[in-house]
Amino acid sequence: MTERHVIWFDGYVKREERNKKYGHKSGVVWLTGLSASGKSTIAHHLERRLFEEGIKVYAFDGDNIRHGLNSDLGFSPEDRRENLRRIAEVARLFVDAGLIVLAAFVSPYKKDREFVKSKFSPEEFVEVYVKCPPEVCEMRDPKGLYKKARKGLIKGYTGVDAPYEEPENPDVVIDTTKLSVYEAVDELYAYLKQVKKWF
Repeated sequence: MTERHVIWFDGYVKREERNKKYGHKSGVVWLTGLSASGKSTIAHHLERRLFEEGIKVYAFDGDNIRHGLNSDLGFSPEDRRENLRRIAEVARLFVDAGLIVLAAFVSPYKKDREFVKSKFSPEEFVEVYVKCPPEVCEMRDPKGLYKKARKGLIKGYTGVDAPYEEPENPDVVIDTTKLSVYEAVDELYAYLKQVKKWF
């Protein structure tokens, strides 16, 4: 590998200063689960709630990321890995900027999720398993993607012809067959406030 001569520059405004000024800590809430399990919906509702309380927060959505930053990537295991690598690095910058990041991504492989987690300290990372059986996700199918995958129009679709490796020890499990969106948001909000003490 060619030497790149790239040196990290420590800015004059420190993360701790931002956290103090904003009145809350920064970190990443990583929501993993099958497509149509409810990850993005929960993330965006939680974003709205935190925002209304004056918390600096931003939700990363898989489709939105793939419109720009990761528009050159497909859905092979290698591309999925690179997709998450880029997201993790951007999330690190957001956390340094003092924000709470809500990242909603299928992230089906345990090894890739462990890589993402390794980029953050335990104090600044929360893994949330948004649990929902494949048959329920397929029944919901708001974007019609399961249907396309069944017809062979999408290859390597998680839950159809590609695996999803369930998290073994997530910090929080949200079962969307039992909880409404608002109940799920309440549970995550309470966890961030009472357990992580981010705000």
